[in-house]
Amino acid sequence: MSQCELCAGDGGELVWRHPDFRVLLVDEAAYPGFCRVVWNGHVKEMTDLAPAQRTLLANAVWAVEEALREVMQPEKVNLATLGNMTPHVHWHVIPRYLDDQHFPTPVWASARREVDQPSLEARRAKLPQLREAIRRQLAEAGFSEA
Repeated sequence: MSQCELCAGDGGELVWRHPDFRVLLVDEAAYPGFCRVVWNGHVKEMTDLAPAQRTLLANAVWAVEEALREVMQPEKVNLATLGNMTPHVHWHVIPRYLDDQHFPTPVWASARREVDQPSLEARRAKLPQLREAIRRQLAEAGFSEA
């Protein structure tokens, strides 16, 4: 296999590392708080995981969503598992707002409006709280850090 970007690096700012997965803050300028939960091993599909592993990963995603809702207070949270080019199951956990660039369409669609800079700055200011909330939610859910 050629160099795998998710084996070569974390794929974003590491917030939590578990033996089986990691939680990242992704550098998406228009979406402060965009997170990914990445399975550490080379696994393409959720059904390639054992049932207990699927549950473990899903519970991590729910903990990240809970932290995101608590701190960022989005209008909606989008959960997506894509990754056509990456051999690691991963979930995108994306805060959405009525005034974001793409709402109500997916973040991967064409932009519908300009980014509101004061709103973005206010959301970016919450990132330290989000990091802590993710750590707390995962710890309260019984996850250990590697």
